[in-house]
Formats: sequence, structure tokens, C-alpha cells
Amino acid sequence: MDDRRVLSGIVYVIRNGLQWKDAPKAYGPHKTLYNRFIRWSRLGVFDRIFVALTEKAGRSKRLMIDATHLKAHRTAASLLKKGLFPAISDAQKAA
Repeated sequence: MDDRRVLSGIVYVIRNGLQWKDAPKAYGPHKTLYNRFIRWSRLGVFDRIFVALTEKAGRSKRLMIDATHLKAHRTAASLLKKGLFPAISDAQKAA
């Protein structure tokens, strides 16, 4: 499956506060979206993407997301505790 399509699906699910099973079929199977999100999170893929985007923009290496604009599913807190959401500071340590 095309990584760009999967990444777009992951962003769509997170941006809209959906459960994985509610992802549009156009992005592929919801299990694939979820599994890649977990795998890429553990591998630090999202950390590297955020660092690259902030460096390309010529801004500070600190990235802040205003949570008032994001819908979070009730399991989002447990994902944070498991270390599955990006942490820029950890990515900078690895670089």
C-alpha cells in the first residue's frame, strides 16, 4: 500500500478525531492505518517529519500544537502514556 495514502489517512483520522474503524475506505483498510501509525510512532517517523518541517520553515526546533484545534479520541491519553505520540525533544536527542 502507498505510504502517502496511508499517511494521509492517519492525518485524516487524527485531524477529525475519528476512530480508526471510521476512516474512509479511500485511505485503505483501517487496520493498515492503525498498524502503520503504531509502527511509525515507535520508529520515530513522525518525530523526524516534524523536525524536518520545522527546520525547512527556518523556525525554532520547538514545535507546539494548539490542542484547542484538535479533536482527540478518548484513547489519545493512553497513546501518549505509551509514548506513541511524537515528542520533538526525544527526536532531537537522537539526531
